[in-house]
Amino acid sequence: MPTSRDPASAKTVEGPAAAVADVPAGASIAVGGFGLSGNPETAIQALRDLGVGDLTVVSNNCGVDDFGLGILLANRQVRKMVSSYVGENKIFEQQFLSGELEVELVPQGTLAERLRAGGAGIPAFYTPAGVGTPIADGKETREIDGREYLLEHGITTDFAIVRAWKGDTAGNLVYRKTARNFNPLVATAGRITIAEVEELVPVGELDPDHVHTPGIYVQRIFRSPGLEKRIERRTVREVAA
Repeated sequence: MPTSRDPASAKTVEGPAAAVADVPAGASIAVGGFGLSGNPETAIQALRDLGVGDLTVVSNNCGVDDFGLGILLANRQVRKMVSSYVGENKIFEQQFLSGELEVELVPQGTLAERLRAGGAGIPAFYTPAGVGTPIADGKETREIDGREYLLEHGITTDFAIVRAWKGDTAGNLVYRKTARNFNPLVATAGRITIAEVEELVPVGELDPDHVHTPGIYVQRIFRSPGLEKRIERRTVREVAA
């Protein structure tokens, strides 16, 4: 819960456990990150420790076996994943093939736009992505200017969890480089958006022109007690002898 009645810090919570404490079983959660870049690591760990299950998780991918969202899968807390890329997680594969995990695969651009649309209050939109593939099964189609399009629906969720580089106590967020990825879109899609930040500053210290997510979208914010920032695939250049 908020740590102060002061409007300037009313969104600040003590840490990840407090931020996710009221997430119930069966909740839908949108989660930022791309691969392991920009993952809200400590909030995900707090969800694992909370132990709530039957979750529907919307995220570009599902981490790896022992990190990121993969730890929720390993703990059998996820009922359904709405994702674009899932190829780095063996637990995901096993649970999907066994029928334990429901999966909705979404083209990456469509997933990004569904989150953006949901956050903007747009209920649905047409896209050519997926026409003529299994993605189109059961979906409304429409021909526009001689081309066929699918109707896709915007995504909103009960909660959204994102990670930013800097944030202020009003919830304004600044992301850093590649870690920006899906986070701004996810932040708009949650009815309750939780932000973990590497640096938490007072209102007025962020240049308004540098803010990527306005604080109106964020209901809770905390400074992360520590981020591992694991590298998903470490690649080095081979130098000829």
